Amino acid sequence: MNRVPADAENAHSSSVESCPSLRDVHSINPTQLMARIESYEGREKKGISDVRRTFCLFVTFDLLFITLLWIIELNVKGGIETTLEKEVLHYDYSSSYFDIFLLAVFRFKVLILAYAMCRLRHWWAIAFTTAVTSAFLLAKVIISQLFSQGAFGYVLPIISFILAWIETWFLDFKVLPQEAEEENRFLIAQDASERAALLHPGVFSDGQFYSPPESVAGS
Repeated sequence: MNRVPADAENAHSSSVESCPSLRDVHSINPTQLMARIESYEGREKKGISDVRRTFCLFVTFDLLFITLLWIIELNVKGGIETTLEKEVLHYDYSSSYFDIFLLAVFRFKVLILAYAMCRLRHWWAIAFTTAVTSAFLLAKVIISQLFSQGAFGYVLPIISFILAWIETWFLDFKVLPQEAEEENRFLIAQDASERAALLHPGVFSDGQFYSPPESVAGS
């Protein structure tokens, strides 16, 4: 005799347990979700994220700073024209700084091409440039005679080495993780907006709400 009330009670308890999930879905604000999606799409239309733009600016700073130091070194050695002819036209691996400048140009071209123009989302390009830079500078410091040429024999290789590794750290720990996190947020917001659209198909018009006719007394 008590089977029917028991079944009804179980059904009621299961419906009550499912109410929080429904309330959570209904609590989603479609306006906020659409605003997040539109902001993300707006950033995508700009072509490059803010953190990636900062990385490209730092790569440009790397090239300009090494170029500035090289020009100062040319002036210190007795004039730009004379020293430029000696280091470029009569290049000597053991005493010239021209190859360190070319190394900065190499890093700039590869990184800007990979992460600004092609918008690469992998670390292999920065790993390649940093490995080439590190190997070349270590070999140059060991084999060449830069340390006998004054302060610039220390400054240019060390600064070039440090800048290359800062670029690697910035891309690997800032650019790629932040862009991946923003993309995940976009996918979650897009999925939630689709669910909210299914639960809230539209605003009801006044004609959809009506009151049933009053029943006749005694019917």
